[in-house]
Amino acid sequence: MATATQAQVTPERIMQMAWGYAPPLILEAAIKHRVFDALDSGPKDIWQVEKATGASVRGLTAIMNALVGLNFLAIDEEGRYALTPESSAFLVSTKPGFMGGLIRHTSEHLVPRWLHLNKVVATGQPVAAVNQEKSGGEFFHDFVTDIFPMSYPAAQYMANEMSFGASGEPVRVLDLAAGSGVWGIAQAQASPRVRVTAVDWPEVIPVTQKTVARFGLADRFSFVEGDLHDADFGSGYQLATLGHILHSEGEALSRRLLGKTFESLASGGTIAVAEFLVNQERTGPMTGLLFAVNMLVNTENGTTWSVEEISAWLEEAGFANPRTIPSPGHSPLILATRP
Repeated sequence: MATATQAQVTPERIMQMAWGYAPPLILEAAIKHRVFDALDSGPKDIWQVEKATGASVRGLTAIMNALVGLNFLAIDEEGRYALTPESSAFLVSTKPGFMGGLIRHTSEHLVPRWLHLNKVVATGQPVAAVNQEKSGGEFFHDFVTDIFPMSYPAAQYMANEMSFGASGEPVRVLDLAAGSGVWGIAQAQASPRVRVTAVDWPEVIPVTQKTVARFGLADRFSFVEGDLHDADFGSGYQLATLGHILHSEGEALSRRLLGKTFESLASGGTIAVAEFLVNQERTGPMTGLLFAVNMLVNTENGTTWSVEEISAWLEEAGFANPRTIPSPGHSPLILATRP
């Protein structure tokens, strides 16, 4: 028998994990049926939400009560539902912080592939290698826009850290695996001196161009279409950004890419790396550990790395002073300098 001082062991966590698929699917249903958009103008009862969305009362009642339990909605004594600060900031489709695209990506792309995890663990082979241009170009064409809000706060923080200022000669920035262009966009917004070269697959660059134009920065960007390992980056850059790319490449290609990036920078230039990091013991943070499994499912050799591992690769490539700076993202940013 357990003593009074011993904690009672229960299956509660396992029960919660058994239903772990439910919250993102509930969020997606609410986003798809415009529940958060309908409530952005103020609290509403279920009948008003039905009228605003066209969804069924039965369906809305089930998911909205669950969202109250998940703290994405609140309900008052009169039965009116309202947004919470979190859902107001990130789940209303018209707001710049909207994260609905990431939720859609989870349910439409990731969950179906994760259902094959048993086989992937047995074989070590991914369901699909999204880091390969043939299979990944179409995938990232849609995905990079969805994850723009995830990286934008960290990109803005880094732009403030670089602090290129308003006057002086042009500053050349190399945005590698540019995707939506978020890292270069933040630099260009922070300083009129910045000129960005964005590199990505031919299938993705049109999305980069569209996003850059939406921010009114088209005249400050040039574009290079091609795979990172084959494309000609040019040289003489003051800053090169690698935003969430090393985790998909595996160790050998990551080290090669860091060496190639070193050659593209001018003396005194900075490399900035954003990643889902893990600690040296690989016991946390949990986001980094889960993302390593996501790379198992979706890439041939990808995983997540520690600051110490990436720093050692940077020094091997010739960089000096590997260091971290905090950011609003999941992990600190890693910076290093070409001597």
